[in-house]
Amino acid sequence: MGGQVLLFLWVLSLSSVLGQVSYSIPEEMPKGSLVGNMAKDFGLDVKRLKSGKARIFTPDSDEYIELNNDRGVLLIKNRIDREALCGQTTPCALHFQIILENPMEFYSVTIEITDVNDNPPSFEKNDVRFKISESAVSGAKFILDRAVDPDVGSNGLQTYRLEPRDNFIVKLHDQADGTKNVEMVLEKPLDREKHEHLSLVLTAVDGGEPQMTGTMQILITVLDANDNAPVFTQPIYKASIKENAPVGTVVLTVTATDSDHGSNGRITYSVSSILDHARGLFEVNDESGEIRLKGNVDYEKSRAFQINVRASDDGGLVDSCKVMIDVTDMNDNKPDIHIMSKSNIISEDANPGTVVTMINIQDADSGENGMVQCTMNNNIPFVMKSTTNNFYSLVTDSELDRERASDYNITVTCSDEGVPPLSSSVTLTLQISDVNDNAPVFERSSYEAYIVENNTPGLSIFTVKARDADWNQNARVSYILEDSSVNTLGTGTLQHVYNYEVCRTTDSRKSDCKFGRAGSQNVLIMDSSSTGTMQRIQNEKSILDEPDSPLEDQNDNPPQVLYPVQTGGSLVAEMVPRSADVGYLVTKVVAVDVDSGQNAWLSYKLQKATDRALFET
Repeated sequence: MGGQVLLFLWVLSLSSVLGQVSYSIPEEMPKGSLVGNMAKDFGLDVKRLKSGKARIFTPDSDEYIELNNDRGVLLIKNRIDREALCGQTTPCALHFQIILENPMEFYSVTIEITDVNDNPPSFEKNDVRFKISESAVSGAKFILDRAVDPDVGSNGLQTYRLEPRDNFIVKLHDQADGTKNVEMVLEKPLDREKHEHLSLVLTAVDGGEPQMTGTMQILITVLDANDNAPVFTQPIYKASIKENAPVGTVVLTVTATDSDHGSNGRITYSVSSILDHARGLFEVNDESGEIRLKGNVDYEKSRAFQINVRASDDGGLVDSCKVMIDVTDMNDNKPDIHIMSKSNIISEDANPGTVVTMINIQDADSGENGMVQCTMNNNIPFVMKSTTNNFYSLVTDSELDRERASDYNITVTCSDEGVPPLSSSVTLTLQISDVNDNAPVFERSSYEAYIVENNTPGLSIFTVKARDADWNQNARVSYILEDSSVNTLGTGTLQHVYNYEVCRTTDSRKSDCKFGRAGSQNVLIMDSSSTGTMQRIQNEKSILDEPDSPLEDQNDNPPQVLYPVQTGGSLVAEMVPRSADVGYLVTKVVAVDVDSGQNAWLSYKLQKATDRALFET
């Protein structure tokens, strides 16, 4: 059966929707029992629970409640014992958060655990013994040990019964702290000669349905007269002790006096009653009344203790006092940093204010010892913002740029205000994922290349290079010459065989004499998103346009003799008169070479002569 639900919802900023819902269930519900329909009460679609990977977050323990994402309900995970969980504290409640991802959200859930009557009252001792003088007058009071019932409210301890009632009755006296002192009051004087020993039964009764009880036997030995009872110097003693004080620390000393002499005036001190959470922590010296620490005291578990101390003389007369011990908090707990949810990767185009981590911070100490301040390392584009008490969101504070910083190590340090302060740190590693926000850029603004005529088609003549500041596929650059296919290498190649002489003597504007060289061709560079820059260096030109033709001449043409003209391969004959003097011009030879530059420079020499001494060139 589901618990009663009290629903409260509100909305906060910082990219997270906060809501709160409260349920009330009895303790001891079997495993698998329904606590409440969380999805319905928060107005969430069950599909959202699955897509958001909904889970329970609690800094302490999630051993009692589990979330069923298929149904959107909260179920009992393990049997809940209210007394083990909260003791006498009321109300008793579990507090946790429901965390969802994508986007990050969290909802607060409070489950109040109500008491059922599953514990009977019990006494610390099975029996107690008194020695009472037969001279004790009617109205004499004897303090009895109180019973303890872990249940609360109407299920807790309500009253006592004393049987038989021949000589004594039981009376209860309310105390300022809400407890009741149990007194056994003498109504009819004792007669040792008739009854030297009496056996009574004290029954403690709770108010549950059905009622549960516990008993303690009271054994009375009737003595001869002891007319003065011990008296404490004060009814209430108060002391304080620091938590984590060493075992053996003296808390205080109680003192009682007795006007009688001898054994009737000898006082023995003992603890008459003590609550469960204080048992085993304190001991009293039966002779001196000195109370010492016997165990470890923790302020975070118990802030105060109450002990009832009895002073008894050997004649059986007693007095009691109350000892109130306050525990002083020490700064012995560091802040606990709990990562509720976090992102390991965030895109560099994330908007400022994007939540990357949700943090819960707890400090078990109180006062200044439990007040926590948190800081982060400097010069990072993130800030911490408080959502509610002890809950913080780590959000982006400005735009991110992966090209400037590809990852961040974010150290969160939380310190309390104790003396000396205690601190805890946690380091979060956040990767910045790349978006294609940088266009490729050439390394140079212009390129020049020269070729030799009679080239081989496909010959590489130059390489251009561009860089892209992005990462991986976003930084992959492709190169395109206009009206050509993609070239991922950025290499310019020749597509034709060029003849220097042809291009010089014919129409140099035809396609075979044009060359798309770096510096005369449009070059388009693209990254993976097909966005980039186009760099035009200058317009297309003929390869022989001056003054910077990129085509170089080769010595691929022999000289041609223009004069004297030879026909049909016949020899040319020249007449020389017999009277010719030395230096006489016999003939001129005119030759040309269609190559250029040094390749067209000519020199002449005689190759064959009947008599080389007669002629020279």
